[in-house]
Amino acid sequence: MPERDDYLPIEAYGAIGNLRTVALIGRNGSIDWCCLPELDAPSVFGALLDHRRGGRFRVTALGAAEGAQRYRSGTNVLETVFDAEGGRLVLTDFMPLHGDIRQGGRPPTAPELHRLLHCEAGTVEIEIEWAPRFDYARHPPRMREAAGGWVAEAGGTQLTLTADPGISGEVRSDGFGPVLVARLRLDAGEQLALVCRLGAVTHRYGQAAVREALAHTETAWREWAHTCAEGEVCTFGGPYHALVVRSGLALKLLTHPGTGAIAAAATTSLPEEVGGVRNWDYRFSWIRDAAFTAQALFSLGHRAEALGFLRWCAEVAAARGERDWGLQIMYGLHGERELPEAELPHLEGYRGSRPVRVGNGAATQTQHDIYGELLGAAYEYTRLGGTLEPGLAGFLARVADRACEVWREPDYGIWEVRGGPRHFVYSKLMVWVALDRAVRLAQRYGLKGDLARWRRERSAVRNAILTQGYDAGVGAFVQDFGSTALDAANLLLPVVEFLPFDDPRVQSTIDRTRERLMENGLVYRYLADDGLPGGEGGFLLTTFWMVDALALSGRTGEASELLQELARRASPLGLYAEEVDPRSGGFLGNFPQAFSHVGLINSTLYLARTEGRVAPAPAPIGSRLHAAETGHHSRAAG
Repeated sequence: MPERDDYLPIEAYGAIGNLRTVALIGRNGSIDWCCLPELDAPSVFGALLDHRRGGRFRVTALGAAEGAQRYRSGTNVLETVFDAEGGRLVLTDFMPLHGDIRQGGRPPTAPELHRLLHCEAGTVEIEIEWAPRFDYARHPPRMREAAGGWVAEAGGTQLTLTADPGISGEVRSDGFGPVLVARLRLDAGEQLALVCRLGAVTHRYGQAAVREALAHTETAWREWAHTCAEGEVCTFGGPYHALVVRSGLALKLLTHPGTGAIAAAATTSLPEEVGGVRNWDYRFSWIRDAAFTAQALFSLGHRAEALGFLRWCAEVAAARGERDWGLQIMYGLHGERELPEAELPHLEGYRGSRPVRVGNGAATQTQHDIYGELLGAAYEYTRLGGTLEPGLAGFLARVADRACEVWREPDYGIWEVRGGPRHFVYSKLMVWVALDRAVRLAQRYGLKGDLARWRRERSAVRNAILTQGYDAGVGAFVQDFGSTALDAANLLLPVVEFLPFDDPRVQSTIDRTRERLMENGLVYRYLADDGLPGGEGGFLLTTFWMVDALALSGRTGEASELLQELARRASPLGLYAEEVDPRSGGFLGNFPQAFSHVGLINSTLYLARTEGRVAPAPAPIGSRLHAAETGHHSRAAG
């Protein structure tokens, strides 16, 4: 068995999932990342983080170059096409869904990876490599052949592989554990169905059963995406229609309908700098990221995700009890509060980027911006026809009260710096958003609370931002009080309606950000010291924020040019990671990343409206454009 000496680029992966977990499949036909049974569980296949030790499930056509990948239209069903010298192989990968996912349909109890191989032409020689590695490759399994298939087991956990027709193979050792290697030939028209399942072999899945599961899964995805396509946003057409649809489907992969939580990304420890230490676990639900995601999905006509997220926030806060009420910035997908950060020194990391981390120490940080993002999401949901249940309304009032209590204290900010708390301008801004939206919810939708206090503190935080957050010498709002450093998050000051777009301080902040934080069409979050060594790539969400700020300022030509460049930077499948290397163009950071897909959706809507194209859905973030049309403010941040 040949040794793999390198790693695929991050952009060479596609993602499939079942609303509980996500698997990444390279264009070489290898599942290099999959955690079972949940997204935040330990990996079963982890070659993404150690190509020798991590484990994989690879299917390839011998003699073929790397395949070409495509999604079946309107779905998260992935096809990889291999053109070999003797024929063509189409590999179809999916995780089964059952029921209507618009109404909370659930996957089967035991998650399954289905791989359907079809020889379209000629004759194809195929190699299958199945090498599970449980618990982030800390426990190599025992492997044996069993009735109906193969079994790998360790520590009481079993993973099974069945095939129709059956396959015979050889179990070898790669130095880190057993590997099943099988070779077979398919002639034109022939198929092979592979099913990898968590749990014992109960029966061998026949091809008919796999095709039936495929049909159900395609229907489930298309019915969900169909609402988007015919309901609101995507009917405006334009050059970014396909990217908007794909971004919605990517965001849906990160939702957890069983709880209402929404993950920030599908992976851990993909580096912000290859070889660097900025490698974090994003498989959890940040209040901020999930609020942005819920708002973006709501803009595409998907209300259930927004309501599920708001209910989940209320539940995780209430679980702490009235006497100790409060929100963390993030939770596990089942509401776990303890997310201890640990390093896995036995894994070399993606392209040697160490350490590999699981858990996230930022869970203990204070970040005051979450109150604004949460109340902004609730306001948008209500303004567009949603109803605040009594328990949810009471929770939101407590969120506003909490914002009043804490805003004068420093925090760690949206970017989770590890150099100590500061008075971040963006954090203060989002407290202002929290109180502004709470006031509007009270005035227009009957939210009960201390309205006088909310108004008083809203004025106080506004005054603090205007007097301490703007540096006339720099010509911009700065990262934190007393600093001269820039922060791209301040591009949202006018978007959330704190100041009008034609305010000279807003326009100079946009210009200084373009001059000092932008490289090759990508915007860095900041360049100030954050307590960590090394650097990072251009941040995609902040670059989309630049599109928004330009578009809503009337600078549509600049905005359109930048959005075109961002569209070109999508992967061949239309997916985005967290960051892009401004020099090489390669993806950096965890993947697929909710932030980036949220940015694509929102920027596309903004630009469509400012250019006069028809976009039936409302603008996704509070803007003067939308307020002028409706007499209302829209949502706080995107």
